[in-house]
Order: sequence, then structure tokens, then C-alpha cells
Amino acid sequence: MKLLLKILPLLFVVSSIHISQAQISASKVFTDHMVLQREADIPVWGNAKAGTKVTVELNQQKQSAYANADGQWQLDLPALQAGGPYILNIYENESTSPSVSFKDVLIGDVWLASGQSNMEWQVQQAMNADEEIKNADYPQIRFLKVEHAKEMEPQAEIKNGKWKVIDSASVKDFSAVAYYFSRKIYADINVPVGIIQSTWGGTPVEAWTSREQLLSSPVIRDRVLANDTITIHHIEKDSLDLIKFWELVYNPHNGTEKRIPKKNYNDTDWPTVAMPITIKNWDIPPYEGMVWLRKTIDLPKSMTGKDLTINLGHPELNYSLYFNGTEICKNVWNAEPKHSYTIPKKAVRKGKNTIAVRIAYLWGGGGFNPPAEEMYITDNNSNISLDGEWKYKKDLEPTIPTIMNYHRYPSYLYNGMINPVIPYAIKGFIWYQGEDNVKEATDYDKLFPLLINDWRIRWQQGYLPFIYVQLANYMKRKPEPSESDWAVLREAQTKTLLQPNTGMACIIDIGEAETIHPLNKQEVGRRLALLAENMVYGKQVQAYGPMYKNYSIEGGKVIIEFTETADGLSISKNADKLKGFAIAGKDQQWHWAEAEIKGNQVIVHSPQVSEPTAVRYNWADNPEGNLINSSGLPAVPFRTDNWPTVKQK
Repeated sequence: MKLLLKILPLLFVVSSIHISQAQISASKVFTDHMVLQREADIPVWGNAKAGTKVTVELNQQKQSAYANADGQWQLDLPALQAGGPYILNIYENESTSPSVSFKDVLIGDVWLASGQSNMEWQVQQAMNADEEIKNADYPQIRFLKVEHAKEMEPQAEIKNGKWKVIDSASVKDFSAVAYYFSRKIYADINVPVGIIQSTWGGTPVEAWTSREQLLSSPVIRDRVLANDTITIHHIEKDSLDLIKFWELVYNPHNGTEKRIPKKNYNDTDWPTVAMPITIKNWDIPPYEGMVWLRKTIDLPKSMTGKDLTINLGHPELNYSLYFNGTEICKNVWNAEPKHSYTIPKKAVRKGKNTIAVRIAYLWGGGGFNPPAEEMYITDNNSNISLDGEWKYKKDLEPTIPTIMNYHRYPSYLYNGMINPVIPYAIKGFIWYQGEDNVKEATDYDKLFPLLINDWRIRWQQGYLPFIYVQLANYMKRKPEPSESDWAVLREAQTKTLLQPNTGMACIIDIGEAETIHPLNKQEVGRRLALLAENMVYGKQVQAYGPMYKNYSIEGGKVIIEFTETADGLSISKNADKLKGFAIAGKDQQWHWAEAEIKGNQVIVHSPQVSEPTAVRYNWADNPEGNLINSSGLPAVPFRTDNWPTVKQK
């Protein structure tokens, strides 16, 4: 009893301290190690009991405000020059002891990095990851990674996230593009750099735009209003379905993993398919679920008694691999650069051997991508091809639930991941997105400017710089000129340069045919930084590749004039002639053209088109154009047949 009496006052004191400290708080975007924007008013905000006087102190500067009837407070600290580290203290009423303190605060330039998976792609997933992570030691660069959040209404707080200093332990999880951007800005400008990373893969531009802004556009108004039928119960059910979804994808069910991979399993009634092939090229109805594949191969005696290597080439989406019933690998995502595994010698048999693959078919994808020659088994002396007929069977496991993917719905990511960080003072935006809008590419030239204007209005910092990445080349190259939704979306991105204080990094030369996530994020970050240095920091650097200006027709030739040529037009290395130009006459039948450089012009012609009317350059999903300027930057794709001239930066 005496012990209890001693403890009770202590508990009361601890509880009182907790209550006192809970009376005042700052927004979750403010944490230790943060970077605050230099040379601009610094908004600081949070919550307190209504009527509470809140005083914020930073570098001997103090400002006060009172919490309103809703318990919200906000004030602006005066502009500061780059520097630090400082301590930011927040005081309640007339207290001389801070209720909240944030240490190691730097003053520098803050950029918001947003978009879908190519902006979200982590340093550890990108090119030269091991070396880059090892060498990451930049205490003047900090990241705040906003946790994923889809919300039906605008939120005042992010779900989670803390500012972290860039080092080998922290850098691996952050956006590779944003990291390489910040690293170059820091090296060239020599001020602390903060990145607020708010990204979510597989999301359209409208998910990041506010409801009010989207309702102003007839292009998407009806889709926005359709959101009104959604309730929190829909969101909760979808979240539970998503847990079940991934549990089914990652874990075999119905005992399939114990039966189907075995050598003696009877698959005589299974249909066959010629591999490599993906479902989009496969003559079966659309399907979402797990598919089992089996193939029997004959191995010579020379391959037995030793470890073998199996190369699966380019599988698409999640899969597990078995050899004669032995599990070789499991849950390897399609982003892996190589799909090569060791088959232990104890699993290898002379003669017939069975390969089984359990693979996910989701979102219109699944299967194996070409080339066929990259699917084989080898003992490093001889190879056995794995292309050709495979047996397959679907519907052997429970049906995967349909996921509504509410994170893709208009405004839901704006509500949960953008609104909560407003009005944090920033230098500008970097953006990498568009892949998810390709199917409606003709709307992007209206939807993308909506987002840019929306964010600028919300931040109330004027025409904040908005610098973005144009989509890279992607998918199988077509032998003849053809229409392309990817080209239309790239054109919409180029048209967006008509918006004030915008810049576009063209990366049409560093994509990869087999993956929508090209690994060379270093160059993407560098090109974004070049634009920032040119537009924002006043450096005389070449930030663009050649850009179409106008054209004229003389005889049977089309003369294309360019700006942004630097010291002259050129052909990229390892090429002896210009590629990527197509030409057409009045019949609008497109033919590959001959092209040659003459000063700041390119002369385009074709013996198949005696009276040309239009030219296109790099107008394809995965074009092979090789026109560059003296700085090595690629020419921006264009067409002359249906495209207004864009004002140059």
C-alpha cells in the first residue's frame, strides 16, 4: 500500500507532463533533421488548445500566433539565408521552456518530388546500386518520405514520415531520381537540399489533383462526381481484399506446390502454349490469377552430376520456380535485372527433367517476354533451350479478389499525400509520371496542366518551378512507322511547356524495351538538375536537346529547323546516319525517311514520297532516333502534321 501511494504521485506527475506537452504540437512534416526553405517566409503550423499562444523560435527569430477555435495555428518565420544546423523551438503561452523542439535543422532549398513508380523507384533498385549506396555520405541532403495514403477528403496530416539525413543506411529506400537530382544541385549550388518525396507507383495524374480543380474540366468531371458513391466501407473492404490478394499471389494454395512441380505429375490434359509469350500476345481471354506452367526437357549424361544454371530470360510479374519438385526460387519480382539461378546437382537427373513455374497474371501482364534465346539451361559448356511448347493450367488455386485500387481514383492521393504538406515552403517541384495515363493519352494535355496550376494555387508561392520528365522509350520496336499512344502522351508533355516556368527532361534515349522502369536514374536526375540550374539558379548550362521550331518544303524535301542546338546538331555515337525520321504525303502514309544535318537544320526526304506534307521524329513507343546536340542531349520527339509550335525556354 505504501509503495502504491509512492507511485501514484509519480504517475500523476508523468501524466501531467504528457498532458502539458500534448496541448501543443507541430505538423508531422516538421521533424528533426528537416530542411526549411531559404530566402522565403517559412510557414510553421500545428495544433493547440483553442486560444493558446504559440511562439516559434529559429535562429534568434521569434514569431507568435494564437490557436483558433478549431485548435489550429499557423505563423510565418522571416526568411533566412542558407545555413544551420539550428534548433527550432515551439513555446506555449508565456513559458520559457519549449514544449516542442526540433534539432539539426538546416536552411536550404526544398523540392517536392512526386509522381508514379519511376519517381518512386529506389536507389537500391536502380543502376549501380551497391556502389551508389556505399558512397552516399551527404549530411547536407535530407529526405522526407511521405507514407502512402489514399483519402476521400483532404487531410491535415501525413500518415507518417520523418526527415532523414542521406547516408549509406538511409539512401537505399529513397527515390533514385530525386536523390541524383539533389546530389547534383547540392554539388553545383552548394546549399543544403531537402526533398519531400510523395510518390505512389501505378497512379494517374488525376489522383494527385484536387477535386475542386478536376471539377473545372469537362474531360474528367463525371469521373470525379462518380466518387460520391464511394464510402469508407468500400475503402476498408478493398484494403482487406488487398491483403488477401497478395497472400494468394505470394503463397501457393490447394497443395499445388506439393503436387504440380513433381516429375511424375500427370499434365496430359493441360493445353500448351509456345514460350516466350506474354498474355497480351496470347490468344486467351483476359485473366487475373496464378497460372502454373510445366515443361519437360531431356538432359544428356554430360549435364548430370554437376550444378546447372537456368536462365528464365524476361519473366513478367511475380513467379516461383521448381526443378524436379525442388523449389529453386520464390517471390522474385519482375524488377530483378537477371533471372538466373543455380540448380543443385542433387536435383538433376539424366534424361527427362521437369521445370515448373507458378507465375502471376495481373493487370494485363504475365508470362515471358522475348527473346527466346535468353531462356535456357547450361552447364557452361552446352545449352538446352527452354523456348517452345510449355503446358499451362489456370484456376488451380482460389480466385484472386478484384481490387478497386482506390489510390488511382481522382483526388485521393492529393487528399492524403499532397494537401498535408501544404504550405511547407519549397523551391519547386520535380515530377515523373504519365505511364498510367497512356491509355487516355489525348486527355493528358488537359489533365497535366490542371495539376500544375492546382499545386501552384495551393502553395501560394507564385509560379513555382515545375520540372518534369518526359516518358522514356519502351516496348518492342516496330519495323514500320505507326501510331503510338506513348508518342501522343509525350507530345502532351511537350505542349505543357506552354505553361509558365516549366521545364521538361527528355529521356527518349535511355529507356529499355523490356521494362517500364529504366535503370539509369542517374542520368534522369542529372537532366532534371540541368533544367533547375538553368531555370532557377541562373547557370548558363545547356538543359535541352534539339527542339523542333518550324519546317518548310522545297521540292521533294522537308527542311526542319531546330532550337537548343548548342554548338551544333550531331548524330549520337556508334551511328553513321540519322534515324527516327518518318515522312508522308497527302495520303498520310508514313515511310522511313533519309535525313541529313545541315547547320541547325535537318533535311528529310524519301524516294517513296515525291510530294511530302509532314514529318515525324521519334514518333513511336520505342523509337530509335539518334539526333543530339553538341551537349549530347537528345532531340525532343515531334510531329509537324498536328502540333502547335511551342515557345522555347
